[in-house]
Amino acid sequence: MPRSRRAKVVALTATAKKTREHKSELISEIRDAIDAHSSLYLFSFENMRSNKFKDVRMHFRDADMEGNMSRIFLGKNKLMQVALGRGPEDEHSENLSRVSKLTTGSVGLLVTSRGREDVEGYFSTLVEKDFARAGAVAPSTLKITGDMVATHPISMTEQFRKLGMPVEVQNGKIGLVGGKTEFVACKEGQPLSAEACKILVHFGVKAADFRVKLICRWSDGEFEAMQ
Repeated sequence: MPRSRRAKVVALTATAKKTREHKSELISEIRDAIDAHSSLYLFSFENMRSNKFKDVRMHFRDADMEGNMSRIFLGKNKLMQVALGRGPEDEHSENLSRVSKLTTGSVGLLVTSRGREDVEGYFSTLVEKDFARAGAVAPSTLKITGDMVATHPISMTEQFRKLGMPVEVQNGKIGLVGGKTEFVACKEGQPLSAEACKILVHFGVKAADFRVKLICRWSDGEFEAMQ
């Protein structure tokens, strides 16, 4: 009989200490990045996908003339607010608390020494089509045609039915019930259901836009709103 394995016990005090240290390190990283670069941008994002944002990180990965790489910080709004400073009395540098006040929702920080035209020009054209997630609002009425359905194997019939599509086998092919030529997956302005999103993925219909918008810019103590 193999020896039983005892569960590893982790002290809560040790876990709490590690969490505090991690938070402190992130705050220091943000402040160090600000000190090493000439400007900071606060940006918002829509329809975030890790594979899409990877391209953004790669774009700003190259080092500047002084050998510093731009830094991007995501997903820790409260810690970013602490690093920047929540008010004039504790801000890391002049006017950073104005950036902190806008650090809410789906936002991130770009700390960089890249030229203004480079940064703002890049984000102004950054729009990519992607598959929508459940809950997103349909940008238009999206339809699946009978011809699109017919390209799928008969084995998909039951799966399509479970997603709410009225399909049947017709002359050895999948078709829409009743001879219909199209199926409305979602209507413009309505939230997309999980089933509708799966249907759109099956048929390669990208109903969402991945985009990043600049909210404000900070540089050498000067704050500028950009929306």
